[in-house]
This record gives sequence, structure tokens and C-alpha cells, in this order.
Amino acid sequence: MAKTKNNSRPKRRIAAIDMGTNSFHAVIMDIYPDGSFRRIDKLKEMVLLAKRGMNRGLSKKAMQRGIEALKKIKILCDNIEVDHIMAYATSAIREAQNGGEFIQRMIDEADVKARAIPGSMEANLIGQAIQHAVALDEQPVLMVDIGGGSVEFITGNNTELFFNESYKVGAARMAAQFIESDPPSKKDLKELRTKFKTELTKVIEAASGKNITTVIGSSGTMENIAQMIADRKSLSTSLSLNELTFSAQDFNRFYKDFITLDRDERSELNGLDKKRIDIIVPGVELLRYLIQTLDIREIRISEDALREGMILDYIQKEKGDLDLNLKSYYPDPRRRSVYELLRKCDWHEDHSTHVTNSALKLFDKLQEELALQDGDRELLEYASLMHDIGYYISHRKHHKHALYLIRYADLRGFREDEIEVMANVARYHRRSTPKKRHKRYRKLDKPLKKKVRQLSGILRVADGMDRSHYQNVKDLDIEITDDQITLFITTKADPQLEIWGAKRKSKLFEEVTGRELQIEYEENSN
Repeated sequence: MAKTKNNSRPKRRIAAIDMGTNSFHAVIMDIYPDGSFRRIDKLKEMVLLAKRGMNRGLSKKAMQRGIEALKKIKILCDNIEVDHIMAYATSAIREAQNGGEFIQRMIDEADVKARAIPGSMEANLIGQAIQHAVALDEQPVLMVDIGGGSVEFITGNNTELFFNESYKVGAARMAAQFIESDPPSKKDLKELRTKFKTELTKVIEAASGKNITTVIGSSGTMENIAQMIADRKSLSTSLSLNELTFSAQDFNRFYKDFITLDRDERSELNGLDKKRIDIIVPGVELLRYLIQTLDIREIRISEDALREGMILDYIQKEKGDLDLNLKSYYPDPRRRSVYELLRKCDWHEDHSTHVTNSALKLFDKLQEELALQDGDRELLEYASLMHDIGYYISHRKHHKHALYLIRYADLRGFREDEIEVMANVARYHRRSTPKKRHKRYRKLDKPLKKKVRQLSGILRVADGMDRSHYQNVKDLDIEITDDQITLFITTKADPQLEIWGAKRKSKLFEEVTGRELQIEYEENSN
């Protein structure tokens, strides 16, 4: 099978540059015919445009840092043949008296044309990005993007954005105005909270009116807070911060220790970007204010923010010119990102779908007995659909290639532990069963190891029953007795290869169920 089909070739390569107060962050994406996109590269440069505060214009040094950052981004874009560059300037530049001069210098010196966008548009784009990256439902959430100069607040659910506004309470701005002591004094913090209470009345009203109990945080400050809490809890963030979740209690315990630290002590914290040491305190205090005022119960992280919102907006506006086929687009980020990966890996659709249906029938029969959750069914479904994507790299060791592809595919909507489960289940669909000597399996905690063994046992039998890859098994019934599980299969043709395939891979299944596997068949004469 060819590894590249017409429908898997990108339509266009574009760059999105978020020109924030603290940093310039660029992502380069390939856009595909189904409207999906894949990150090719990224570059982040700290520029600290508001290093001397937000009340004056941009300093010459700040503008020069910005120009040098844009030059690096432009070289990267030119080297990998980007078709189109979008650069959006946010709070610090749009407010500065000499912001227009800076934008002109970007054109003259870096050959990048930037657009200064209003705060409400920035908030709307961030909201779209979070909807795209995080698994939301009908229950509204409060989305919060803490920048250096401004903070964007959005209320919304999986289909709508109800409120999107930008407020001038960014971390760098608030640090310059209110943080006079190190560590911050009670007076500093009290004045900060008073500022938030005064400025954010409409935000609190909007969130309170929707009975919101969850905050979704995006961008650097919120990611740094999440990283520090993850370090305290020994949570892995090696794959992704996306969907990392912590409770209000987790945050409060972190806050109690953090707020007493001085600059030197903050510099020793794992997860805190060294260039945010002087401006992180107002961001932490803002999150505390929201948690207390709105009785927030949990905080989740979105790795997608303004840049991805820019990409989504571009796709929507240019879909006609790009000749996109959006029929296969899934609104749910989990299912969408799985199918995006499947299509890009030229998956064996008929075989994988057939195996998945058999695996889910087995799951449904065994769920209660194995004490599996509804969420485990979804993970088994996706692992089954993706179990053969390693063929995209090579037939040899394709099960191990599948593990790699799933782990590093930037699947959206999933927690890291869920990605690890899917990757390991796909890896164990053939060859060896889980062993302590296997690095990725060994690193899982005990409950996840048990789950991987259970789901892998089911997938191995389901995959064995399509050993021919011709979907010979037309129907499957399951009977469970005290010491035996019997599969009654109806086939289109002689079933010996399918029976051999399933029995050959049944050892793990028999171990996790505590029963012998038997297979009986009836050949369909029609």
C-alpha cells in the first residue's frame, strides 16, 4: 500500500504567530483536505515587551528583541517553505503609543506583516481553540488565558461561546503595578484582589449565571502553574499538558507554600519558566481569586490557544479556496484526533473496524465481571482502531511503531494516562504480552497495568478472529460459564484460520478472565 494518498497530502502550509506581551510564539501547520491540521514545527522567543510596565511606549530594547525574534521565525518559515504567515499582535503592541511604529519595523526589517487584533477577537479565537483541543460537553466552563498584558475570559461549552472578553489584568502588568515586596506582602496581595474584584465584575456575573465549576486554562502562565502542581503530585507531563487536571484543593495546597517564596526560592521550582519568575505571582493570585469567588472545583489545561484559534479561523474562511472535504470532520476532539491520525497513517480501515466491533462485543460481555468502566470501553475502541497504524512505518515491529505513533501524535481531548493506555494496548495486540522488562509498560502504575492487560487480552482475541484480514466472521455470540468462555462465530467461509488466530493469542485473555477460551462455529451457507 502506498504511504501517501492524495487525501493525505497537505493542502497548504501556514504559520501562525502570537505576538504576546511576554513572548512571540509561532506554530507551523500543514492543513489537510479534511480540515485537520498537523504541527510541523514551532518556535517560542521571550521578548518581555512590558519589562518596564505597560504605561509607557515600547522601549527600543523591547522592540529590538521583538524584531530579532521575528527574524528567527521568518528564517524558519522560509526554510520549510511556508505558504502563508499570519501574525497577530495583542495587548502590549495594540496599546502602545509607538505600536504602529513597531508594526512598520516588522515589515521593513523582518518582512512580516502583523495585525493588531482587538481583545474580544483574541478571546473568541482562544475559545475556539480550547473547544477544539479539550473534551467538553454541554456543561459550560470558564476558559482563562493569562497573558502578560491582558487576560482573556470566555464562557462556553462544546458547541457555543457565550461570553468572550479581554481585560487589562495580565501578569506582567499587574506585577509592575502591585508587587512591591519579595516575597509579596499582604498589602500587595490585598490590592491585587481588590483590582480583580473591581475589574472582573462582568466575568464573575457571566460565570455565576452558568453555574460554572470548571476552569480551563491556556498559555504560559496557566501551563506553568499546572507544571508546578504536577511536579508536587509526581504527575507525568512528558507527553502533553493537554487535559492535565487538578482540583481546587490541589491548587490551594500549592498556593499556601508558593505565595511565601521569594525570587530565589521561586527560581528553584520545577515547572516554572525562569523568565516568568518575576511575573508569575499575579497569575497565581488571579486563579486563586476565581476559585474562591466562583467556588471552582477543578482546573484543566488546554495546550491550544490563540495560535490554534488563528489556524481554525483561517481554515473556516479559506475552506472554499482550499477545496476542503469536511464531511469526515468530528466535533468531538477525542474522536476527531484519532481519525485524523488514522487517515494520515493510511489505516487498514476494513480490518481495524471489524476488529474493533468484535473487541467491543467482548468488552460489553465482560465489563461487569472485570470491573471495567465505560471510559475503558472508549479507550479500547480507539486502541483497536489504531492497533495497526504502525504499518505506516514498517510491517516489521508494527505493533511497537503503533505505540510510538499514538504516544507522540498530540492526540487532543485525552489525559496522558489515557494516551499511555491506548498506546500500550495497541502495542500488545501481537507478539509479546505485557512484561515488566518492557520500558513503557513498566512505568505505568499498578491500576493502569491491570487495565492494559485486560484490554490487550480482549484486543488480541478480536484481532486473531480476523487473521485473514477479510472479515470472515459475520456474527459473534458469547457465552460465559464458571470455567469457560465460548465464542460462537458465524463465518462466510472456512473458519480455521480465524479460530487458529484467536486461540493462538488467547493466553492473556484466559489469564485476565480466569477462564478457558473455546470457539465454536457455523459456516454461513448464504
